[in-house]
Amino acid sequence: MLEQKQTEQPRTKSMSDYLAPLVREIPPSGIRKFFDLVSGSKDIISLGVGEPDFSTPWHVRDACVYSLERGNTKYTPNAGIYELREAIAEYLYNSFQVKYEPEGEVIVTVGGSEAIDLALRALITPGDEILIPEPCYISYSPITRIGGGIPIGIETFAKDQFKLTAESLKAAITPKSKVLILSYPSNPTGAIMTYEDWLPITKLVEEHDLIVISDEIYAEMTYDNKHVSFAFMPGMRDRTILVSGFSKAFAMTGWRMGYACGHRELISAMLKIHQYTIMCAPSMGQVAALEALKNGLEEKDRMMESYNQRRRLVVKGFRDIGLECHEPQGAFYAFPSIQSTGLSSEEFAQRLVTEAKVAAVPGHVFGMGGEGFLRVSYAYSVNQLTQAIERIGKFLKSL
Repeated sequence: MLEQKQTEQPRTKSMSDYLAPLVREIPPSGIRKFFDLVSGSKDIISLGVGEPDFSTPWHVRDACVYSLERGNTKYTPNAGIYELREAIAEYLYNSFQVKYEPEGEVIVTVGGSEAIDLALRALITPGDEILIPEPCYISYSPITRIGGGIPIGIETFAKDQFKLTAESLKAAITPKSKVLILSYPSNPTGAIMTYEDWLPITKLVEEHDLIVISDEIYAEMTYDNKHVSFAFMPGMRDRTILVSGFSKAFAMTGWRMGYACGHRELISAMLKIHQYTIMCAPSMGQVAALEALKNGLEEKDRMMESYNQRRRLVVKGFRDIGLECHEPQGAFYAFPSIQSTGLSSEEFAQRLVTEAKVAAVPGHVFGMGGEGFLRVSYAYSVNQLTQAIERIGKFLKSL
């Protein structure tokens, strides 16, 4: 057999030149950077990733395994298994008094992140301004830009417990404003919003005809005040796309199970994109999520009690070693100030890893207002948290 020789033609430009300029400009995740930094290192205590240290409950895993053994590996309806959508609607009504119809107003997604992406792609006309209170989850701004929108950060402050104020929101609104992204309880600050906090925000949303994407993935994780869904507020249900999922409260991060609820015209538009890009969420994951809602609520509550214990330990620990730390009222993150050290968030985090063997995420990666802070997840064991705070205390004394 004759061997055919192929000669590669020389290229006049690099492979990166073929990439869309927008994609080239978007920086990689600041969280994953620190996660990769400690990957495989046994002597580093990592408090950087927002992931429960609990395993998914046995009965939830068993439900998935049993479903697989029965051969349930086919596609599901695009919007998700009806029984799961029905359970989601019932759960939201019982827990947060927001009512949705399983048919047409609920869609099951591949994690909450897909739901946010679908919502933004369904809503954005290129050039629209998307209002984003910061510090916040790092994906909102890049997803907005990929969708053709213009992210507009709204800084929140420790003096306000990192709550969104009506004054700050009003100052950011322009005639191009279309969508407001809310994320309370907050990653990274642990801030929450009460009914009274929401009231002036609802007036501005209505006055300026905004649509709201409310990321409520940490809704179950509030400690001294019950979570108030933005969709529960008077007149806000039809203006709000409620996004949540099973990753945090049910310890199901790797299952990638999320959902979105809202006005049927908005959900219908999101479903069209979902049909063409994803088809449906994994069938076995949907079975597990259904089991979690049916029989996993007590375990969820026990996990919340443990997070509350860790929250108190971490906040007291930071204050005892000389770092100011507002008390988080939700999620499982502390956001201590490191401004007294004179170091930037990036330098502090880098030195903390190399000198103290503790990994946390520098606050600046979460947007405006994050510089001078450090995000620390307390979704880790009490032993790890205690050791980490001791190491951080020794590091501070060495500065």
